[in-house]
Amino acid sequence: MKKIEYVITDPRGIHARPAGQLVKLVSGFKSACQLGKEGELIDGKRLLAVMKLAMQQGDTMVLQFEGEDEEQAASATEQFLKENL
Repeated sequence: MKKIEYVITDPRGIHARPAGQLVKLVSGFKSACQLGKEGELIDGKRLLAVMKLAMQQGDTMVLQFEGEDEEQAASATEQFLKENL
């Protein structure tokens, strides 16, 4: 299992557009992806679940990847987060 922790820097938090892009990105990998905050983890491949978390600027997002391409998924996702959130 590969784990990432990322602090949201975007003043708007995770709103619809980046949430959709994030879900599309992680859905392209075979590995399972769970993400969340404050101990609440959800399926990172479900847009409504990601939106329901209502992550704001300053929140620490945790992402966990497990599967055959977890390293690639984690690396690509971390790069996306740094560029967009």
